[in-house]
Amino acid sequence: MARVCDVTGKKVMVGNNVSHANNRTKRRFLPNLQKASFLSDALNEKITLKVSTNGIRTIEHKGGIDAFLAQARANTLAPNVQKIKKRIEKAMASA
Repeated sequence: MARVCDVTGKKVMVGNNVSHANNRTKRRFLPNLQKASFLSDALNEKITLKVSTNGIRTIEHKGGIDAFLAQARANTLAPNVQKIKKRIEKAMASA
């Protein structure tokens, strides 16, 4: 299971622990990923995504999952979110 945010694309970064004696050992910086459910007004269902806390704030700032996906570029989103974006666009067009 990849540690990648579905919305922002944040993923694991690699760096060094540096001791007082300047010894360096490899370490990993993990993104703060959460499973979050968003209510889609267009689809009338809950959408569960694995997003970073920054991604949750971004979605809420844009006005919900529908508004966020309407503005987002498809090539920056995860493949499963691209499918949800297409479903929402289709539902908005028919409504």
